Amino acid sequence: MKMLQIVRARLPLVAAVLLAAALLIPGNLARAEDAGAAGGPASPVDEFAKQLEDFQKSMPDLNRRIQESATSIDRTSDVAKARAAIDQLRDEVSTLLGAVADNGPVSQLGVKALAHIHDKLKQLQQDSRFKPEERQYLIGQWQELQSQTEAATKELDGARAQFAGLLQTLQQNEDFIGELLEIRQAERALEVIRSLSHDIRDASNQLNKLIGGIKPPGA
Repeated sequence: MKMLQIVRARLPLVAAVLLAAALLIPGNLARAEDAGAAGGPASPVDEFAKQLEDFQKSMPDLNRRIQESATSIDRTSDVAKARAAIDQLRDEVSTLLGAVADNGPVSQLGVKALAHIHDKLKQLQQDSRFKPEERQYLIGQWQELQSQTEAATKELDGARAQFAGLLQTLQQNEDFIGELLEIRQAERALEVIRSLSHDIRDASNQLNKLIGGIKPPGA
């Protein structure tokens, strides 16, 4: 009898707890659903849409690289252009060789500079505008310049002769050099092909993942 009274006394408290739980549970469930929608894992459809968007963004860049590669291959395989480059090299070598030849403009530079110094020394010997000590000082300065110019002219003549010899060697090997240039062009074409192959392979992997996302799970 006493136990029955205790139970009856506690019934209002138990009822209150159950009522509060009933009111709180729907709110917790709603909040859990909102949290799942905000930060939960993406659905297969969302993942497919994201992959498709990424692939579409990459397509214009891949098309551009393909067009640039085609243009580059056309340029590197253009025999006429390679021959034109050889002709230009031949003209430039011929012009330089004429400049540094034994009787060319470069060989006359030192001669002209020394001739000017010689003329100045002759003039000073007969020039009465200066005092003897002034004239002697000026003559000494020009003689020093003469010595330095002779040394510089000798150095220039040696450099000119060496360069002329190398240009003549280059001239004699024009055909071989032309073949080397064509090989270099072919190497550049190879580099373009390898690079484009890598780009297309990457796009294929991306597209393969995209196509795999089209199939329903378990298909």
